[in-house]
Amino acid sequence: MYVCVCNSVSDKAIRRAVANGARNFIELQQATAVGTCCGKCTGCAREVMLDAIEEEARRGWEEMDALAAA
Repeated sequence: MYVCVCNSVSDKAIRRAVANGARNFIELQQATAVGTCCGKCTGCAREVMLDAIEEEARRGWEEMDALAAA
């Protein structure tokens, strides 16, 4: 889904930017240009970014739990 219509930034692009190290909104904007035009998408973009960061953290913990159980 497109999060930022002005700059054609999708939720997948935001998740990719997080996977590549974006950890705050400024870094996300630098990586994707999301929210740099009209700004109406910033709330949604922040939610997608935070969800992606949480998913990465959850996967990391699951991997560590699996290693500890082995």
